[in-house]
Amino acid sequence: MTMILRILEISAPDSAKDVIHQLAEDHQAIDWWYSAKNKDSRRTTRILIHLEEQQGFMDDLQKSLHKEKNWRLVILPVEASLPSPPDREKDPDKGKKKLQGTTITREELYGKVSKGAILDSNFFLLAVLSTIVATIGLIQNNVAVIIGAMVIAPFLGPNLALAFGAALGDKRLIHQSIQTNLAGLCLTFVITIFLGVLIPASDLDSPEIISRTLTGYDSIILALASGAAAVLSLSTGLSSALVGVMVAVALLPPAAAAGLMLGAGLWDQAFGAALLLLTNIVCVGLSAQLVFLLKGIKPRTWYMQKKSEQSTRLNLIIWGISLAMLMAIITIRLYIFT
Repeated sequence: MTMILRILEISAPDSAKDVIHQLAEDHQAIDWWYSAKNKDSRRTTRILIHLEEQQGFMDDLQKSLHKEKNWRLVILPVEASLPSPPDREKDPDKGKKKLQGTTITREELYGKVSKGAILDSNFFLLAVLSTIVATIGLIQNNVAVIIGAMVIAPFLGPNLALAFGAALGDKRLIHQSIQTNLAGLCLTFVITIFLGVLIPASDLDSPEIISRTLTGYDSIILALASGAAAVLSLSTGLSSALVGVMVAVALLPPAAAAGLMLGAGLWDQAFGAALLLLTNIVCVGLSAQLVFLLKGIKPRTWYMQKKSEQSTRLNLIIWGISLAMLMAIITIRLYIFT
């Protein structure tokens, strides 16, 4: 069985040496070694540890050194180790409280997810370019071009960051995610509405555009599954799998279709595309939140855990009510107005 290892490099005051040594033993570290003291009386300790023990070790280290200011921990990947490490002793009670399979720490996951919520020139540029590409693909009924726009569109990141911020009770990340998402979608609407005014309505009847104005129960299932897959791919380090998720639950094509239809004055089609967009957003947020909850992703301290519980509960209620309302609207459109 392949074991994933990490090296934790800790630079801390020499007085913390025994504490770090004890934590290494408690978390079944494979090996650890020290450097000599430097001029400011700090010593660097490198610990070779199993990936499954990494988060627990880091949390315990922060608790032990919370009064120390002059310390730092750096995570280093391990490509190979010789001789091969022995199998670690398994605690039968471990893993019952959360879904197994997380291969990166809370801190690493925060770094990956928070990047998607950054509102900067790169985000705006990607939003503009992907909107233009998606619009051309929709009008020309070119699936390859639309898929390309889905992959480069930056809209999945803020939605995952919103769910992750709620899981940690991080208000700053939540607000940043909402702001970034709204800014990107507003930019897409402005561009596509303008183009919809210029393009003849007869050019907006391609199958790819029409398909984005139709929403059914299958759209809900697809978005829920894709949102869950996005979180799983992030938490297991399989970033390449996110490409498939982006294509499966792309938010850009229905947003572009809604803007084009609004600009052309086709109100019913615009409403259908907007309904699909909202369905994708809500389902991705709900499923992502549930997976974060099942995987036991939460803050380290008791105080922050209480805040995250409140935030997660509120978020789940909002997403749940929103999904129920959307399902009601979809049902009305499917069985009453058709």
